[in-house]
Amino acid sequence: MNKLPIQLDWDSIDTVLLDMDGTLLDLNFDFYFWTEHLPQKYSQIHNANINEVTDYIAHRLAEKQGQLEWYCTDYWSQQFQLNIIAAQTEIKHLISERAQVIEFLKTLGAMKKKRILITNSDRPSIALKFSNCALEPLLDQVISSHDYQAAKEQQQFWQQLQTDIDFNPQTALFIDDSEAVLDSAQQFGIKQLLSIKQPISTQLRELDSKYPMVENFLPLLTGNANG
Repeated sequence: MNKLPIQLDWDSIDTVLLDMDGTLLDLNFDFYFWTEHLPQKYSQIHNANINEVTDYIAHRLAEKQGQLEWYCTDYWSQQFQLNIIAAQTEIKHLISERAQVIEFLKTLGAMKKKRILITNSDRPSIALKFSNCALEPLLDQVISSHDYQAAKEQQQFWQQLQTDIDFNPQTALFIDDSEAVLDSAQQFGIKQLLSIKQPISTQLRELDSKYPMVENFLPLLTGNANG
């Protein structure tokens, strides 16, 4: 893949839309919870084989991928008959910002850019993350797709977002680690789109994005980031 520097014309950008999990926060917390911690808890509660439980949970999650339910902790609490947020709290020490994120957000604020978090995570998830990281004071607005009853993969989300915050897609930058979400944003007309090279710190990304991929955030401010 061509590794040309990502050149951003910051004079033409007034709004920076930012994903949370896998973009501002290391996705390792979520990955570990859904593939390791939750299967272990479920197998203990139901006295079930861990391998069978792991496959079962993965299958159930796959059925809802890209839909609002996939991101709803209340839904999965009901499906798996345990409190998802309480279970996630048990591994809250794994919640962490990605490298350079805090400095990046502070600089955007100094540049008078709107810093708007748009996430598919529900409000209980956001509250858990915010209570264990330093993001919240550095954001100008926080929007969950559950506020709109539409996931970011759907055009309805973007239509309601524009009505809600009155932003211009041509002067917005959006950073997200999900290809499907970036595709939806592109369809809506967001001009500047960036992906994340390594959303999970403990794993290499399986497939490159067709969008320029960010490895470190601060070089975006100087035009030296590779895409």
